[in-house]
Amino acid sequence: MKIILTRHAVERMIAKAVNKELIKEAIKKGSKIKQTDGLLAVYGYIEVAYKKTGQDTYKIKTVKLR
Repeated sequence: MKIILTRHAVERMIAKAVNKELIKEAIKKGSKIKQTDGLLAVYGYIEVAYKKTGQDTYKIKTVKLR
């Protein structure tokens, strides 16, 4: 799984103490909610807004805590 992070996502990851492994786990195991331009994965205490850009490539837009 390849993860591409936007600048905003990196800033949010640092502020919320979320690492790439948590993001990958949320995408693999979390509930998916369709959004206007992509998906929102909800898993445990985090939410990851992302868009699938290739076969196994994901562009992470933002990371939020629930």
